[in-house]
Amino acid sequence: MINSYTSVDDAEVAIAAARAGADVVRGMYGKRLPRIDKGAGDFATAADVEAEERILSVLHAARPEDAVLGEEGGQQGAADTSRQWLVDPLCGTLNYAVGNMLVAVNVALRGGAAAVADPFSGEIFCTDGETAWVRQEGADVQLKPTPATQLVDINLDPPFPNAPGFRAADLLIQPRFVEQFRPRVVSTTLALTWVAAGKRAAYVTDGGDLSGSVHFAAGIALCQAAGCVATGIDGAPLGPAGRGLVVAADGETHRLLMTMLSS
Repeated sequence: MINSYTSVDDAEVAIAAARAGADVVRGMYGKRLPRIDKGAGDFATAADVEAEERILSVLHAARPEDAVLGEEGGQQGAADTSRQWLVDPLCGTLNYAVGNMLVAVNVALRGGAAAVADPFSGEIFCTDGETAWVRQEGADVQLKPTPATQLVDINLDPPFPNAPGFRAADLLIQPRFVEQFRPRVVSTTLALTWVAAGKRAAYVTDGGDLSGSVHFAAGIALCQAAGCVATGIDGAPLGPAGRGLVVAADGETHRLLMTMLSS
């Protein structure tokens, strides 16, 4: 069956789903929540699970024929379908579990629309795949990346698949980096939306192909639609053979970071 969905329609679905998840995350904040051990020091909370269930209910109602890959529930529907939603219901679970509000709710249609909700600021960062904006209190404002802050978020969470050749932490001891930028460590992909919004100059993380990751897909989509420069840590285009992620507000900032990463 050929659908007639538009990118604008999909963006509104992504926004509604992300908002539904954010409502759960905000409502359960500060409560003593059961933890679900996922191994290797990773865990989920009841908020992760309930937020994902709420997101899926929105997606299933609006797009019943689409597949979904959820952080907690896994694959639903055919994995090779042309329409697959990627859902991370609570990015920054450890932050959340210890009472830190730096978290995000990520919903992305692979290769299309996406939304990232900040449950506590009320902001929902959105893209229809071509333009990017932030919605707050019913108003939409276009995202305008800028390197002016000189703040670079560096993800220091394991795993580090490209070590010892690449270690994001090595940037912190490079004199050129310290002269040009100021590091930040937020430990959630909310920082990716901040690059698109001009609140960060760049974001750097290790990893493999992150373009199809439930954690990163929505933030990458926002940054690309906003006009940011996004590549792997080796400067190669994002994709199946990708290695990590470097997203910068502009080409010059990206170039500077790449020279530091390759030195």
